[in-house]
Amino acid sequence: MFKYLFIFIYLILFSNSQADNKDKIIENLKNTENLNFKFEQNIDGKIENGNCTIQYPKKIYCKYIKNNKILVSNGKSLVIKTRTSFYRYPLNKTPLNLILNKNFLIKKIENLNERIIDKTYINFEIVENDSEINIFFDDKNFNLVGWQTKDIYQNVNVTYLSSTQVNQEVDEDLFKLPAQN
Repeated sequence: MFKYLFIFIYLILFSNSQADNKDKIIENLKNTENLNFKFEQNIDGKIENGNCTIQYPKKIYCKYIKNNKILVSNGKSLVIKTRTSFYRYPLNKTPLNLILNKNFLIKKIENLNERIIDKTYINFEIVENDSEINIFFDDKNFNLVGWQTKDIYQNVNVTYLSSTQVNQEVDEDLFKLPAQN
């Protein structure tokens, strides 16, 4: 009898814990207009670092430390520009289209089960349009701390965020697409 009571109490506490985490993450996302952060990106073992600004919905500007590379989305197109190359993609053909859409994330998180990773991160796995996105949040402040996707070439792309600042003043000109070389 005590065994069943213990299991029942555990399930209630565990369910409440997950609901609390979800609610806090959702509330945090609802209150977030933009993020500034440092990042480390690992694409199949190739590591790059830089700084990014996300402006919801669907805008991002990233400047990579090495090679003078930038990544910019104005909400419709995504441009990756280096000194020697220029790539332009429709944003809706990339996983960033979903990651940069906080309303989409909120709706998905409401209906997903969380996983706790290393007692530090809260993870949600989103499968949408043949894409799998793992999105990670800090279990203390419930901020976005990273994501894992596959790029258009099917390379695994893991992005870690650090030194995150929320709702800072952002210059909208940052999200203007650069001209081709």
